[in-house]
Amino acid sequence: MVLGILAGVALLVALVALMFARRSLRKLEALTQSYWELRYDYTRLRSQVARIDPEQPDDPPAAPQAPGQTVTFVPLSSMKKKNG
Repeated sequence: MVLGILAGVALLVALVALMFARRSLRKLEALTQSYWELRYDYTRLRSQVARIDPEQPDDPPAAPQAPGQTVTFVPLSSMKKKNG
């Protein structure tokens, strides 16, 4: 008798969890769809602005650097501590 009640409660909990999972999946799909629509609209509008004002740069301006400074690549192997 107790095992039957416990199995019924477990089944009920599993069904409720399944409902929550399906609802979350629908929300995630709607959010993903909205994201890609927004991304598409952003790209389309950016290309329209580029056609209207071709002098505007596409990329944001880089951070200003002091004169004479250059950015160089430093391999990680040169930064390792030497054992010895």
